[in-house]
Amino acid sequence: MNILPYTPVFIKLLKGPVEYLEKSSWEQLLQYQGELTVFLQQLGLILVLDKEDGFAYLETAKTEEEESVAGWIRRSALGYDESVLLVLLRDMMAEFEVGEVTSRELIKKRREIKEYAELFFRENASRVKFIKELDRLIDKVEELGFIDKVEHHEMLDEQKFRIKKLLKAKVDNEVLEDFKQQLTEHAAQRIQHG
Repeated sequence: MNILPYTPVFIKLLKGPVEYLEKSSWEQLLQYQGELTVFLQQLGLILVLDKEDGFAYLETAKTEEEESVAGWIRRSALGYDESVLLVLLRDMMAEFEVGEVTSRELIKKRREIKEYAELFFRENASRVKFIKELDRLIDKVEELGFIDKVEHHEMLDEQKFRIKKLLKAKVDNEVLEDFKQQLTEHAAQRIQHG
């Protein structure tokens, strides 16, 4: 039986995004990019590859009727709060990328993510409940694969996360700017009615 040389990376892509940090899979992906792209097209899939930021994932191709060809890729619906947190993380990344970048990866402590998010989420009556909710959102975004825990710490707030560049594919600059505009308008309304 002849197994295609890119089968291992194809299987990995079916399970989720592949990043440059996964050296052997990333090299295999780059080596067989052409053959893999043709193979995927036959299955109704599209390879989205961002070499500069170092990630790749699959999208389902659309037919003439604009309906997905096959249900290859698992989709998960995001709630409003998860979406807001993703946009905030994307904003942190945008700031990181225009700053003096000495590292390729953006690493933030859980405490830093919560401090940034606190400015945008309305605090409910209980501070403890509010902080727990932020922790739950961070855990959910990690579960969805947009951040990776890179350092465990006995103090929850000191845990470090790598914010993945894949987020740029989910939240592009246009979405980011629209969201910022809405936040500015919302803040202005609160000042007027406050």
